[in-house]
Amino acid sequence: MTTLNRPGAGDGRHICGIDAAMEVIGGKWKVLILWALHEHPRRRFGELRRLLPGVTEKVLASHLREMESDGVVRRVSYDEVPPRVEYSLTEDGERLNDALRPLAAWGRGRVSAGQAPGPSS
Repeated sequence: MTTLNRPGAGDGRHICGIDAAMEVIGGKWKVLILWALHEHPRRRFGELRRLLPGVTEKVLASHLREMESDGVVRRVSYDEVPPRVEYSLTEDGERLNDALRPLAAWGRGRVSAGQAPGPSS
């Protein structure tokens, strides 16, 4: 799903791979959703919400729809009573998580070195 106000060529094309990736993972919660679905595959909406304290239902639902549209999250609806829907990562979502591993290692290094920005930053 295309996010407005992104740098680019102005006609939907990307000027580099980073802006294409940021279009998919931009937003406060998307990388955390990727992490949660990697650590806890095939989760229901309520389970995901509990794994991500602070996320609202509205934001989680919106991000999951966008990520499904972008092909990184799979939504499976079971024909049961009560209804059951599970979310998991697609192969593309798994590859995206793999690509984010070095960024996570960089962040952990900053936190352990005391370099991460605090609330006043």
